[in-house]
Amino acid sequence: MQFGIVLDSTFTRHSTPEGHPERPERIGAILEAIEKWDQSRQLVRIVPNPVKEEWILAVHTSEHFEGIQRTAGKSLDQLDPDTYTSPDSFQTAILAAGSVVTLLDQLLEKNIDSGFALIRPPGHHAESNRAMGFCLFNNVAVATEWAIRNGGLEKVAIVDFDAHHGNGTQEIFYSRSDVLYLSTHQYPFYPGTGHFTEMGESQGEGFTVNFPLRAGGGNHFYCALFSDFVLPIIRQFHPNLILVSAGYDAHRSDPLAGMNLEVEGFGQLFNLLNSVAREICEGRILYVLEGGYSLKALSEAVVCSIATTVNPQNFPIQEEQAEEYVAYREQARQVFSRYWEVGGRGDN
Repeated sequence: MQFGIVLDSTFTRHSTPEGHPERPERIGAILEAIEKWDQSRQLVRIVPNPVKEEWILAVHTSEHFEGIQRTAGKSLDQLDPDTYTSPDSFQTAILAAGSVVTLLDQLLEKNIDSGFALIRPPGHHAESNRAMGFCLFNNVAVATEWAIRNGGLEKVAIVDFDAHHGNGTQEIFYSRSDVLYLSTHQYPFYPGTGHFTEMGESQGEGFTVNFPLRAGGGNHFYCALFSDFVLPIIRQFHPNLILVSAGYDAHRSDPLAGMNLEVEGFGQLFNLLNSVAREICEGRILYVLEGGYSLKALSEAVVCSIATTVNPQNFPIQEEQAEEYVAYREQARQVFSRYWEVGGRGDN
């Protein structure tokens, strides 16, 4: 298998204040873990490339783009209570968004079979007209629009398993029927969006699918939810491409969230997503790094995720919190059955 990755020390050039959780060391930890991984030679390294301004402007307003551009070369600047720029942040953000597009181009040209953009700053909180939640430009949204306008794809599914809701991605595609957005996230939690009732509007009604979760959901809860809802909905939507906002802050040791996933749980989520991609869209699936702030958990889970994609394996997931999941499954089935056939067991 040809698995492409974008992973480069250039993404450490976006600086944040001391003690900030979204820090350059995140990339350093992943770099070190990949270098130590005994199968790293199987990976196809893709060089980061800047994105053209027109593709940023395809999903962001010119005022937003110019606002981030004006920070170039300036000392540390605070855009909101959580989001900062440093002298190299603008160029790093351009490289981050461009690297997802480059990886996608390699996928569509069939030079790689799948891939992972291990980049920062992250993107899924960036709305069309503002930066927030550590995010400057919405990397997945830029790649999605590029795939449809330039890649000739008709439909794209975005799966977001970051512990925080991807309000930016939702906002950008909220009225679209050619983009399906599915998110599993801790709720109520930052940024406060992502309730069941947020389902899209106009032509996009039903194509935003949110799974707000109480804190504590672990491996079994997530894997059952993906099997019963996420995969069946993707199958019914039948996209030409799946993009995944891969946030590792749902790990049990992450300092910013209260979910309970373990490394093996992330591995099994990759198994499920890779499986449905092979089934419905010729395996076209790309992963894009979002959150994950425990360096040890982040690096271990990323390696596990890549390893199980390169050499597929199943992870036995011990059943936990069965009663809680059964109740949640019934609630979600009632919410989404208006648009999708969901909620049955054995769909994985």
